[in-house]
Amino acid sequence: MGNKYTFVTLDIERSPDPDAIPSSLVRLHDSIQEENFHYLVFDLVTGGELFEDIVAREFYSEADASHCIQQILESVNHCHQNGVVHRDLKPENLLLASKAKGAAVKLADFGLAIEVQGEQQAWFGFAGTPGYLSPEVLKKEPYGKPVDIWACGVILYILLVGYPPFWDEDQHRLYAQIKAGAYDYPSPEWDTVTPEAKNLINQMLTVNPGKRITAAEALKHPWICQRERVASVVHRQETVDCLKKFNARRKLKGAILTTMLATRNFSSRSIIVKKGDGSQVKESTDSSTTLEDDDIKEDKKGGVDRSSTVIAKDPEGKDIFNPLIT
Repeated sequence: MGNKYTFVTLDIERSPDPDAIPSSLVRLHDSIQEENFHYLVFDLVTGGELFEDIVAREFYSEADASHCIQQILESVNHCHQNGVVHRDLKPENLLLASKAKGAAVKLADFGLAIEVQGEQQAWFGFAGTPGYLSPEVLKKEPYGKPVDIWACGVILYILLVGYPPFWDEDQHRLYAQIKAGAYDYPSPEWDTVTPEAKNLINQMLTVNPGKRITAAEALKHPWICQRERVASVVHRQETVDCLKKFNARRKLKGAILTTMLATRNFSSRSIIVKKGDGSQVKESTDSSTTLEDDDIKEDKKGGVDRSSTVIAKDPEGKDIFNPLIT
């Protein structure tokens, strides 16, 4: 258990002062060490995924999206103020505290979190989820806190129209889109989104991390802090309909991959493929699957086993085996 990645998780999620952790973070209450296991006791979170809750609502507006991203940004800002970068912000890690109406959005799963000093930028390894990876990670450049803001921009885009800004079945083409920051606001769905919302997305999805808005700055953006005056309150049925399809695709891909792995007697966590140099790695092919580079895996040996984490192909990876594409 003695590795920095494990204890970053413990440090950010547990605090002697409960008031020091915002309600939008899943709090770690205790950890129990036994012979070969380490048990973590977290907040009881019973509301399910945020995106599943949205599609079940009778009413959903731009103002609701603003409130959702505000809670996410509050969590991210708290992490960044404490020198922690989440690195795996995505819908699956956005949970609701309960099934009650208006329940708080909580950020979960710090399994890939890293600790940084101030505004430190360094190469911490290739990790994250394909559709939410930032350009600097894909370019294998030094990175830090701005990677979380990029992921927030992707999430906000989805919250407003129900589909992601970057999408392609081919992972290499997807990465090319992200590195170029190649997204747009197609009609008619974006015609009804306010300019202020688009402005915030643009500042989050800025390719240059040095010019990307910070979490603290985003919380002061008019579309967030002046929501009642700026954000539209018109019901967005088209967004809800698209989000239903988006959720269904995410879950279907996961189910298909799990089934095919089981029928091939493979591990339910990975596929073994060959890299260009002939070595073998575990490979993820699902755009909603968490990825992790070889160097990180070496550092985390002996840590908590995360069944959702697999070893990633970097942008130059070869010989991809994808059972989802025929």
